[in-house]
Amino acid sequence: MPHDTTLIATIAVGLGLAFVGGFVARWLKLPPLVGYLLAGVAVGPFTPGFVADGGLAGQLAEIGVILLMFGVGIHFSIKDLLAVRNIAVPGAVVQIAAATVMGLGVAHWWGWSLGAGLVFGLALSTASTVVLLRALEERGVLDSVNGRIAVGWLIVEDLAMVLALVLLPALANVLGGADTQTPATAAAGDSLAWTLTLTLGKVCLFVALMVVAGMRLVPWLLTQVAKTGSRELFTLSVLAVALGIAFGAAALFGVSFALGAFFAGVVVSESDLSHRVAEDSLPLQDAFAVLFFVSVGMLFDPTVLVKQPLQVLAVLGIIVLGKSLAAFFIVLAFRYPVNTALTVSASLAQIGEFSFILVGLGVALGLLPKEGQSLVLSGALLSITLNPLVFKAIDPLLAWLRRNPRFAVRMDPDEDELADLPIGMGDVQLHGHAVLIGYGRVGGVIGQSLTERKIPFVVVEQNREYVERLREEGVPAIYGDAAVPGILEHAHLDAASILIVATPDALQARAIVEQVKEVNPSLPAVVRTHGDEERDYLEKLGVDRVVMGEHALARSMVDYVLERLPSLKGQPLLPAPADAVVP
Repeated sequence: MPHDTTLIATIAVGLGLAFVGGFVARWLKLPPLVGYLLAGVAVGPFTPGFVADGGLAGQLAEIGVILLMFGVGIHFSIKDLLAVRNIAVPGAVVQIAAATVMGLGVAHWWGWSLGAGLVFGLALSTASTVVLLRALEERGVLDSVNGRIAVGWLIVEDLAMVLALVLLPALANVLGGADTQTPATAAAGDSLAWTLTLTLGKVCLFVALMVVAGMRLVPWLLTQVAKTGSRELFTLSVLAVALGIAFGAAALFGVSFALGAFFAGVVVSESDLSHRVAEDSLPLQDAFAVLFFVSVGMLFDPTVLVKQPLQVLAVLGIIVLGKSLAAFFIVLAFRYPVNTALTVSASLAQIGEFSFILVGLGVALGLLPKEGQSLVLSGALLSITLNPLVFKAIDPLLAWLRRNPRFAVRMDPDEDELADLPIGMGDVQLHGHAVLIGYGRVGGVIGQSLTERKIPFVVVEQNREYVERLREEGVPAIYGDAAVPGILEHAHLDAASILIVATPDALQARAIVEQVKEVNPSLPAVVRTHGDEERDYLEKLGVDRVVMGEHALARSMVDYVLERLPSLKGQPLLPAPADAVVP
């Protein structure tokens, strides 16, 4: 052709192979992300055949990073984070420190510098939010206590990595990286304090500008554009905001594209149109995010698996075993149940997008050798591939623990004052009461309704903060996993009138019902579930009513229609055909 088609070829081949790889990965029950990374390997310089333009792929990847971080900012929820802050914030900080120390130790053993070890350890300490959310959705536990803790934990990790992206360039010289000084820092005598002050000052100025002006101007602008009624103009305004703020943050404040895009998303989230923004930006976000993962795969040298198998195993061990075990014991130390510890551990047994951004920055700053980048990428590929298997191991492991209660009791908090009701409370209040398992979004509504009707009930909940708050309000509440033998004994099942299982975890609901039927076989029960097979199984166990969310929603909508349009009762909703025979 008479003109250069490098850009078109890079996008076409990259997206085409990513589609094939993602489809095959999904067919093999693996995250599509694995297929995208392998597509990048296929078009990279380390494999035969077509080689995509690395420079163009890198710039396309930058757009992918911007849109990824923009999406993270839109979905960032301070409310959800605050709900689990007592475990997510300190837990994530300690786990990041533990994984970073492990990475530093291995890097020192390999003879790397302090800066290389720091970047390497940080890259291994953070998990992929994309992989986690999809894993939790597939298990149907995204809205459970364990799911909210895991998501809150990763939000804290994301914020910590954003801070690392800000500080690494400022600390590059001290850590032995390439010369990244500006004239201002050189004139200040290479003072580390001045460098950090200048960097953080720019970040604070940018954040303040976003909070003061951005949160007013951007939502107003989106509202004005929405009033025009033009969908394409609204989509264009969303992209202009995301890319414009990201570029402006980098050009004017020296802030990374990633941080600028994140705060652009946070600003947009304050708008009443944030859901529409997320919906309209999702297709482009997905497309460029795929190109980002393809570009990352291009940097991976597959020969590292043959040349350095022990190093690859060491990296995989830190990701899947090291930091997961650290998180497991951290959660137990905060007096949470074993199933919460296992869920958080499985959630962290992989690395993803922030790891790629960190190692890319580390190589660009001269801190991390190319070898380290290949090792991190190999760890990402293998850990993401294995992560579904790690999650699948939770249920059989929990089932084994519940069949061996002595071991489970050793792992759970000893003598927890919240694991039993206060002295006298059960004897006085709990006769003919309801036993409510779970006090989240569904259980909380049920509990409020019972309170309004002055129906006595006791709550069994895995979130310590919820239990403490309920007790302050005078509601009998027990902390612990109701599926663990012995926990439900404190709920006075023999004197109860009904069991309400509002937890979304199917395995937990099974174990609870099986225990209750052994103690009080005649106790009526209503259980929440999400699948037909699980409903059938629970009905066989003797559950009086199994409620599926979709069915309940449909019935509620039909009831409303019939209430508002009583003339339709017993009548077809669609008009009869013209040739129909009328009796």
